[in-house]
Amino acid sequence: MSKQVADDPIELERYELFAEAAYNFNLELDRRDFFKLLGGGLVLVVALDALASQESGGQRRGRGESGPKEIGGWLHIGEDGSVTVYTGKVEVGQNIRTSLTQAVAEELRVPMSSINLVMADTDLTPFDMGTFGSRTTPTMAPQLRKAAAAAREMLIDLAAEQWKADRESLATADGKVINTRSKQSVEFGKLTKGQKLLKVISDTASLTQAKEWNVSGKPASKVDGRAFVTGKHRYTPDTKLPDMQFGKVVRPSAFNAALVTADTREAETMAGVKVVRDGNFIGVAAPDAQTAARAASAIKAEWKADPQPSARELFEYLKKHASESQPANAQGSIAEGLAAADKKLQQTYTVAYIAHAPLEPRAAVAQWANGKLTVWTGTQRPFGVRSELAEAFRIPEERVRVIVPDTGSGYGGKHTGDAAVEAARLAREAGKPVKLVWTREEEFTWAYFRPAGVIDISSGVRDNGTITAWEFHNYNSGPSGIGHRYDIPNQKIVFHQARSPLRQGSYRGLAATANHFARESHIDELARAVKIDPLEFRLKNSKDERFKAVLSAAAKAFGWGKAKSGSAGYGIAAGFEKGGYVGACAEVSVDRATGKVNLVRVVEAFECGAIVNPDQLKNQIEGSIVMAIGGALFEAVDFDNGKILNARFSRYPVPRFSDVPAIETVLIDRKDLPSAGAGETPIVGLAPAVGNAIFDATGIRLRSLPMAPSGLKA
Repeated sequence: MSKQVADDPIELERYELFAEAAYNFNLELDRRDFFKLLGGGLVLVVALDALASQESGGQRRGRGESGPKEIGGWLHIGEDGSVTVYTGKVEVGQNIRTSLTQAVAEELRVPMSSINLVMADTDLTPFDMGTFGSRTTPTMAPQLRKAAAAAREMLIDLAAEQWKADRESLATADGKVINTRSKQSVEFGKLTKGQKLLKVISDTASLTQAKEWNVSGKPASKVDGRAFVTGKHRYTPDTKLPDMQFGKVVRPSAFNAALVTADTREAETMAGVKVVRDGNFIGVAAPDAQTAARAASAIKAEWKADPQPSARELFEYLKKHASESQPANAQGSIAEGLAAADKKLQQTYTVAYIAHAPLEPRAAVAQWANGKLTVWTGTQRPFGVRSELAEAFRIPEERVRVIVPDTGSGYGGKHTGDAAVEAARLAREAGKPVKLVWTREEEFTWAYFRPAGVIDISSGVRDNGTITAWEFHNYNSGPSGIGHRYDIPNQKIVFHQARSPLRQGSYRGLAATANHFARESHIDELARAVKIDPLEFRLKNSKDERFKAVLSAAAKAFGWGKAKSGSAGYGIAAGFEKGGYVGACAEVSVDRATGKVNLVRVVEAFECGAIVNPDQLKNQIEGSIVMAIGGALFEAVDFDNGKILNARFSRYPVPRFSDVPAIETVLIDRKDLPSAGAGETPIVGLAPAVGNAIFDATGIRLRSLPMAPSGLKA
């Protein structure tokens, strides 16, 4: 594990969840075959040791093997001037295909339209640990920029040699090398024709500074956007192979249930049906989806499961089954801090499990051919899924290929290869390719959830608004976002791992939403206790200028402090996560008769260093706000004795158009700072801002997410 991962609770949390994925780089394609595939032109192999090591997370856990250090990026310039770039990252709706294309176009000085980004194919792309944690912009974008910049400098060298010209007189623009003195020019493709196919270049090429960007830093239309809008794009469920079968899995009666008996005789009599049983796994492959569903329904399976807790017992269960942990942050003395306080506050906040509910459910198409397994699937970790498949079938990783079509959202929920392993099991026994697509009910039941959690906070504050003590204990939901940007002399912050009754894993922002909700709600309570304006109180207790800047920007755009109608409530919150800062203000109204909470307006200010694509960033912020509404107000997984009770959209509400308020985003562009990712951090500010606004409107303090699943109750 790298020191960066070990020192960062956010990355450590995710590393612990998925550390079993193999950190192994394989150039699957023979170089001669690779060159045949690419055709003529120039192949650039760039050594980018530092960035590659950073992206891989260092060493394999427990195996002592170093991460990928040989190859940092692939870039091929064809004879026709086309540019092919390779990355192990995946596109799951965050639009990184566009932003990474911008990065290459910026440094290589070519039109975006000339670039083709090959993503997430374990036979063709360099190893990548996964697309998560808002890491693409701060790690992969600089890596590809360095590759493109190195290519640019190499092309200038080639032109200087060909023309016998002074290198200083040469420049690149619009896919050409230009002699600024003689005005002679040559297109990249014509320049590389006939040159050596492979060059290794160091990572010393200078990068364009953000203040000098011409392509990055500006709006750019979504690459291949028309294909998605018109339906031309093919997702994993659209994949078709010759002689393909359709799979269906017989699911257990409850979580952790063991298969006792299975009567498969009726299913086995159906034409073309293959029944597969492997331990607790039982499924079918059939010529069409309808027959597969009928065959699975015809199997009479008996399951046995031990009693399990319910949603009503959840928070007591988590604290009862929690471990003792070392403080993530401790300084001063809590006892002394509380003794110095004029007012003390002790509260508990809770967060329910919620589902990812992606538009595209888990799906996979698996094919065994010539001793090799190829799987098409929607996942955020193609190389991790490759490792899962290799382990499941006890075959070398080089005999497994995972291909990820651009996928219909993940939100942290598609790290594992559940559907891939299931489809591959069925395909192996059927002797034919098999497509497996989870139903919505399967997605709600058998995918993992955002962790539930209990958060206890004890604090002290002086009457002048100075926070003197802060003790924060998070049970189960996770350590990400557990720190803060307040100046508190006496503090103790602890994350306690707990036994979870449901399957849990990554979710957009990890536990930062839970930790921000608890912290920013509690900060609001402290401000109210000493009768200081919540904005003023936050600014008084922080020395972090970036934190204070987003707070002030959101408040200014919102009109904080101005008069409001009698039924309205205003709330404010702020946070820091994954290199980005967010300030949020919310306006709510509450129908006194029905208790319905109406979210009227949200203003969110966001700063993530130098902005790569302002339109894309705005989309990410707005999408995060809309997604956060569900978890804040009404989303929660209901379960009892190992069974999900609301495993369909009719019982599990997600935000509708009618739930969406007026949204205003304020972008703070810091071209003096490196670009940070923005896919996750904007989600953390909404819930506490709304909770604080509800209190402002009604005097009712809500300390559990979701806050109003059935309306507000006094």
